[in-house]
Amino acid sequence: MEMESGRPARAAGKISMVTRLNKFMAESRVGRRFKLAERKTTFTTELRAGTATFLTMAYILAVNASILSDSGGTCSVADCIPLCSNTSVAAANCSGAGLTLIQPDESCKFDPVNPGYSACVERIRKDLIVATVASSLIGCLIMGTFANLPLALAPGMGTNAYFAYTVVGYHGSGNISYQSALAAVFIEGLIFLFVSAIGLRAKLAKLVPKPVRISSSAGIGLFLAFIGLQSNEGIGLVGFSSSTLVTLGACPSSAQAAVAPVVTADNGTVSLLPGGSVSGDILCLHGRMESPTFWLGVVGFVIIAYCLVKNVKGAMIYGIVFVTAVSWFRHTSVTAFPDTADGDSAFEYFKKIVDVHIIKDTAGALSFKSIGTGHFWEALVTFLYVDILDTTGTLYSMARFAGFTDSNGDFEGQYFAFMSDASSIVVGSLLGTSPVTAFIESSTGIREGGRTGLTALTVAAYFLLAFFFTPVLASIPAWAVGPPLILVGVLMMKAVVEVEWGDMRQAIPAFLTLILMPMTYSIAYGLIGGIGTYVVLHLWDWGEDLLGKFGVIGGVKGNNHVVNGENKESSGEGSVKAVEV
Repeated sequence: MEMESGRPARAAGKISMVTRLNKFMAESRVGRRFKLAERKTTFTTELRAGTATFLTMAYILAVNASILSDSGGTCSVADCIPLCSNTSVAAANCSGAGLTLIQPDESCKFDPVNPGYSACVERIRKDLIVATVASSLIGCLIMGTFANLPLALAPGMGTNAYFAYTVVGYHGSGNISYQSALAAVFIEGLIFLFVSAIGLRAKLAKLVPKPVRISSSAGIGLFLAFIGLQSNEGIGLVGFSSSTLVTLGACPSSAQAAVAPVVTADNGTVSLLPGGSVSGDILCLHGRMESPTFWLGVVGFVIIAYCLVKNVKGAMIYGIVFVTAVSWFRHTSVTAFPDTADGDSAFEYFKKIVDVHIIKDTAGALSFKSIGTGHFWEALVTFLYVDILDTTGTLYSMARFAGFTDSNGDFEGQYFAFMSDASSIVVGSLLGTSPVTAFIESSTGIREGGRTGLTALTVAAYFLLAFFFTPVLASIPAWAVGPPLILVGVLMMKAVVEVEWGDMRQAIPAFLTLILMPMTYSIAYGLIGGIGTYVVLHLWDWGEDLLGKFGVIGGVKGNNHVVNGENKESSGEGSVKAVEV
């Protein structure tokens, strides 16, 4: 019996506008250039992945500027203003009995900070927001256009803290000035660029043992989750403990306190330990698990987790947008703009929506006056080895997470990927920011399906918009960013199944790599610990191999054994003991 199939057939065969767009882009010159069909992705998927990556890493706009501005930037005693001995009297009216006009000295940079110096630091912070945007934009453009990889770049967390608190010091109390530190980053970037250009960086990366390479992906995942669990860039579930280092937190902001290393003199005077710094509000005095922002973050976590369970596209975006939108309402217990002087200032900045700020102080602020000092070269070498290990390890881990690596650990576009972050470091130093690196938050976009450079270019487009909408993007609260960081850590843990846990010479370096990254708050330290352990555990075997080759001992211990005078590969599992012939 023949059935009518007119209208229903046309309805069933109707192609949506999104499908038509994806098909058009896949067959276009752009689609062929970025290999959309070859990498089994679509144009809209790349846009969604880029959006997820940017929303996850947008916190860097405010956080990086906040950390680096703690160094004081180019501000000095000259920016401090004279104050009256009676602080309630203006300097212009400071005359009469008992009133003295106090000229600023070196102490004006520290608590209580001189108003003139504070105003200068605020200008530096705005400069650094733009510097962060510009360096990230350039890095993402290079990565997306030439390397064709879904990796976003921005000033790295960790190196920015080392730059601000160790090299320059809080408000310039360190060993070298902000300008000299930028010069060190600039020279380090040129060396790093040269090492990348001649292909030496890839060879250095290949020296990283296989178990360390595999576990570094999971270690970065744990690192991300640990960041997401803290209060500065996360939901605040983990807090500080003076006895166990970390403990359960999530207390309201009114119950939080800062921590500082202090020294008590013989006369009972308490002062800050030389070289020490005051932390953020990381100590819970009472009210654990009572923070409203923590529970809002939990709601965001559940939204994202449920979407991941149901395989809903854009899971990360939904969670971030929901939590952020709720947090923008004022006079609530979960607002991102509390009723304080800082909250009022942040809200006034947020209300601008559009704000274009031109860098005035940090661009081109490099100074090579300290190039002959040991502290300058100490900082330079530290930046260099961290970049070689940290950024290279991050690139390989992200490429592995995306499924780009082959059996040798190589991936398509790795040369230009190496050149991208090296070039961005040089550009960033000229703008006034710390070293730029491939961001581990790129894994969020990869999870959303990003497989080509269009993801990185989408992130670059958002950074371009950030030039104009910095007030909005800088107002994404930490508790909106924490949930996706934790869940990305979950996704990255799958790499551990590839470690040969039955072989202790593989398992121990892999575990140390995995655990040291979050515990030392450094990807580089995790790699160093894993590589060092791998070398120590293999020294005996390598020594026997070497002695066997020179005929000092009768056989070679390892995966090869001597049979009839020939070196033959063992077909069994595990190591084979030396056989004397």
